[in-house]
Amino acid sequence: MSRGRSAALKLADVAPVFAALGDDTRARLVGRLCVEGPLSITHLSEGTGVTRQAVTKQLRTLGRAGLVRDSRRGRETIWELEPKRLEKARRALDQISNDWDQAIGRLQAFVEDDRDDDGHR
Repeated sequence: MSRGRSAALKLADVAPVFAALGDDTRARLVGRLCVEGPLSITHLSEGTGVTRQAVTKQLRTLGRAGLVRDSRRGRETIWELEPKRLEKARRALDQISNDWDQAIGRLQAFVEDDRDDDGHR
């Protein structure tokens, strides 16, 4: 399998993560869980102007993307970040960045080689 195809498969694997993070509310929820750690719906809803039901819906979307997981503690549902999924997405972005850097390097070498062949600088 070619490297380009491999990178495309990696990106397809993490596309749900990027789709889930494409919503401001969901991105803010992930940010809060990153900074504050596991939180209940009540705490995640406070000060957001978003209802607990709406926060729950957004968390479920994040859960389907593998970004968060929930657990019961007594009567509360506690949500926490799933860092492995974010790390996988970061690695995919790193690979894309590396691929672009290599492509730009090849283009630069081609342009410089073409200049040398024409005798121009």
